[in-house]
Amino acid sequence: MSITPKTKRRNLIAPAEPKTQRLLNRRKVLTGMAAGAVTLSMGPAFLRRASAATGPIKIGMPLALTGPIGIVGQQIKRSCELWAKMKNASGGLLGQKIELVVEDTGGNPAACVRKTQQMVDRDGVRIITGIVFSSEALALAPKLKEWNTIFMSSSNGDGRLTADALVPNFFRPNTSGPMGARTVSLHLRQSKSNKIAALGLDYAWGHNSVQVFEEEMKRAKKNFVGKLFAPTGTKDYATYIAKLKDLDADAVFLVLQGDDNNAFLSQAKQFRLGEKMELLTEIVDLDSIRAVGDASLGLMGSSRYSFTYNHPKNKEFVALWQKEYNNVPDTFEGESWQTMAVLEAGILKAKSIDAEPLRAALETVELESVKGKLTMRKCDHQAVQQGFMVKVVKREGFSHPVPDVVAVYPGDVTTPRCNKTSYDD
Repeated sequence: MSITPKTKRRNLIAPAEPKTQRLLNRRKVLTGMAAGAVTLSMGPAFLRRASAATGPIKIGMPLALTGPIGIVGQQIKRSCELWAKMKNASGGLLGQKIELVVEDTGGNPAACVRKTQQMVDRDGVRIITGIVFSSEALALAPKLKEWNTIFMSSSNGDGRLTADALVPNFFRPNTSGPMGARTVSLHLRQSKSNKIAALGLDYAWGHNSVQVFEEEMKRAKKNFVGKLFAPTGTKDYATYIAKLKDLDADAVFLVLQGDDNNAFLSQAKQFRLGEKMELLTEIVDLDSIRAVGDASLGLMGSSRYSFTYNHPKNKEFVALWQKEYNNVPDTFEGESWQTMAVLEAGILKAKSIDAEPLRAALETVELESVKGKLTMRKCDHQAVQQGFMVKVVKREGFSHPVPDVVAVYPGDVTTPRCNKTSYDD
């Protein structure tokens, strides 16, 4: 039988589906496509949550381990390593081990942002700590929301981080620059020194602290006679010492750290600057004391942490540190230990490391730390804590001078107004 074109066409085309079956099949296809789309869009986040629930808690540490203030980064790293070691020995947190992801930023803000981005994308980091320079912290803070990451400061001093530059995912358990300046200013209110000068490092922390200190001196009716700023990494401070002498000040407030602090103190001793004016510093630390030896004797200043503070929690910490490192903890080692204690309290309370529940938990943290009572302030994420004034002295049993606590100021006096870098009285 011959096949006509019309008959051939009917045989090659499949029989038509009933209308009801076509609708059902179409619905299955659309439902499958929608489910696939949800899987594709939500899959990576789901996998991250699953991984976070079963894998280690990864804490990113973009540290300035090299450069003129690299010694601060080394202190922070050492303290966090001991904290992680102790937590992991007792089972970690939330049943998960702790893993520190460490990178050297060299103190460069752009490098800090880039390396932290890599930690977030490559390693799944959702908690950051240890950033040394305030300029690095200021550059990184605006990215925290995009990264869905919490940043726990352990050393950043610039007051703006808890004021006009505050972002929701930033927390500062450590003492800020304004708080250190305030402590020194409270000491000077009782001093006969009237003509006051300041010398700071020429970057964010130095400028902010000197500004707050100048305001404090004017409020205290002191004669603020001038301020100088030196670039980070300055080797020769002879010119600055000569200018300070020309200002004919009774006291000078120093906002220096690391190699800069060591260079200044050594040269100040050579030029007998301490015989002409009182030397007061925002941070007294053991590394500088060890480096300059007797040139540090008599130096007074605020201390963000001191191993000599008489408190049960601090005694426990010092004993643990001596057992591990055969030495006493320094300023930023104590500050970092306190920061990790606040983070631990937040994680345990939130039962999560996800940013939203962890942020809410951190805003309510209160604890006894190595520096006494600490209360995290919800309004600006600055921890209210005591301020310490110390004097560098010789003490039996030590081959180098040590900071001796001479005054303790309550947290409600040393902490600035909420979202501010200034004080009312």
